[in-house]
Amino acid sequence: MSHVVHEGTLATGSTFLLHVPAHWNGILLLYSRGLPLPLGEAPWSADEPLFAGLLAERYAIAGTGGTGFWPLEETFANQSELLDRFSHLVEPPKETIAWGFSIGGITTAGLVQVMPDRLSAALPLCGNLAGAVGVHNRELDIAFAFKTLLAPDSPLDLVNISSPERNLELATSILEEAQRSEEGRARLALSAAIGNIPGWYDPAAAEPAVDDFTEQQEQQFRWYDEVGILVFFALRAQVERRAGGNPSWNVGVDYQARLASSINSEQVQGLYRTVGLELEADLAALGRAHRIEAEPDAVRYLEQHIVFSGKLQGRPVLTLHTCGDGLVTPDNEQAYADVVHWAGGGHLLRQLYLRRGGHCTHTTAEVIIALRALVDRIGLDRWPDLDPDQLNAATSALAPELMVSRNGEMAAPAYCSFVPPVFPRPYDVRSVNIAGNGPPAGG
Repeated sequence: MSHVVHEGTLATGSTFLLHVPAHWNGILLLYSRGLPLPLGEAPWSADEPLFAGLLAERYAIAGTGGTGFWPLEETFANQSELLDRFSHLVEPPKETIAWGFSIGGITTAGLVQVMPDRLSAALPLCGNLAGAVGVHNRELDIAFAFKTLLAPDSPLDLVNISSPERNLELATSILEEAQRSEEGRARLALSAAIGNIPGWYDPAAAEPAVDDFTEQQEQQFRWYDEVGILVFFALRAQVERRAGGNPSWNVGVDYQARLASSINSEQVQGLYRTVGLELEADLAALGRAHRIEAEPDAVRYLEQHIVFSGKLQGRPVLTLHTCGDGLVTPDNEQAYADVVHWAGGGHLLRQLYLRRGGHCTHTTAEVIIALRALVDRIGLDRWPDLDPDQLNAATSALAPELMVSRNGEMAAPAYCSFVPPVFPRPYDVRSVNIAGNGPPAGG
């Protein structure tokens, strides 16, 4: 399909891209890229299956991102300017729907909070919707358990990371050594359980059986090896630079209680029994280990970029998440829904799930169907039928070439009924210390 392309640079130095199909339907999809966007690089390629599919649906797309990890500050500013550019270069859209994946998902939900008057609705996909403080506290908890259980005397930095490259190399060696022994694998499972990391990594494979603790641990290892270690022990340094210090803490956290409430509690107990390790001894070690305090100004930075108020300002929000996401775990959805319902906006929020492993492994067809449902909500002022069977039938009716996920694999429609677990350490507007003295002492 032919379309008009505009490309340029915003005030922050980020590249923006506009694609407008020949027979535009008047709806603009405002895309927030989650991954770092190197200067001069376009935020997407028009031949990517998802973007090509959306253009074929006659949506216009405008997008940009930030140049580093956790780019919410500049992306919030970028998107407001980008909407102005679109109106000037094309024309004002009839409707504007914010959307994005992963960190682009939390950015999308954040746009509802910081510039609702510029949006009609939002579609956060696989987003860190527990908010920045809660997300980074969860990651600290996993890293804390990892170091305490596997390498307590090592120089591995948990916060105030001075050399991300060296820290990542050390963390990787600890991970690989742990995976070589039964004891190490059990302790990796315990650290994963602290963060509710599901034992399902491969989107092309079925979920491991509920009692196949060994396979679950192998897939948790893949979450660590492929991306978790990088985020926990290297990319955190970029967050700390943005925030001006360490924004995370674990003072007052009871890790024994965290395991008891984890989705992986039975797995951990089973692996420890098989190996003959004393689980209580390792939990006691976590209880004794020196705690980490946050820097109040750094916490305030993450509160601004962003924790959620739950106020959707009259804007419908539809989220989409895979059940097996071990990077941005599905419990993020529970945290977001909780604060939205508390603020009285539950009628504006719907959450959809896919029975699939992996992070952001939605297919083009599944995203198109979710987007159609959100467009219907805008036009009808009520939610359409979001029954998983109906959504799967609608997805199946699309062209076979649209059944491709973002990792390039073909996948059958996988909408499902799912209740996400409770996010272990929520932090939203109700948690913010009004006195401005930093985080509470407890977890």
